[in-house]
Amino acid sequence: MLHLLARYWWVLALRGVLAVLFGLFAFFVPGITLLSLVLLFGAYVLLDGIFDLVAATRSPSHHWALVLEGIVGIIAGILTFFWPGITAMVLLYLIAFWAIFTGVLEIIAGIRLRQVLSDEIWLILMGVLSLLFGLFILIFPSAGALAVVYWIGAYALLFGIMLLALAFRLRSFRHVEV
Repeated sequence: MLHLLARYWWVLALRGVLAVLFGLFAFFVPGITLLSLVLLFGAYVLLDGIFDLVAATRSPSHHWALVLEGIVGIIAGILTFFWPGITAMVLLYLIAFWAIFTGVLEIIAGIRLRQVLSDEIWLILMGVLSLLFGLFILIFPSAGALAVVYWIGAYALLFGIMLLALAFRLRSFRHVEV
């Protein structure tokens, strides 16, 4: 698994850059409409899901956590495009459950990666961040659309930075045979 992740470190870096750009957009254009937020979220989770599936299919042994995370991301993305007029509360719950589900799977994948790469904590931290973000939205759903934009922006920015850190850490292992 380490060899595969190290070989395709750039896919993780690309996911990180997309997440950072999405987070920055949410901060610098906070007055975006709910429809824009729906479409941006849909595009992000759809691409994230596709990248997860690509990474899983390139794996010598299929990693079920990546496959499930990819499928959930693609389904969440497609659903947001089919229902762009979705209410704010439904969107919040969709985002919350997506973040919780992917957070749990990232923690599982991070624990598996720790068995191969000692002192590796980034994927586990990303999973904890995703899980906490989802729970926060579930607990405080009526905080307002603008606050949600900032929450999503902060989450995407931190997640993207962590993903970039993981990608560049894995980059140093791309020539190591495991």
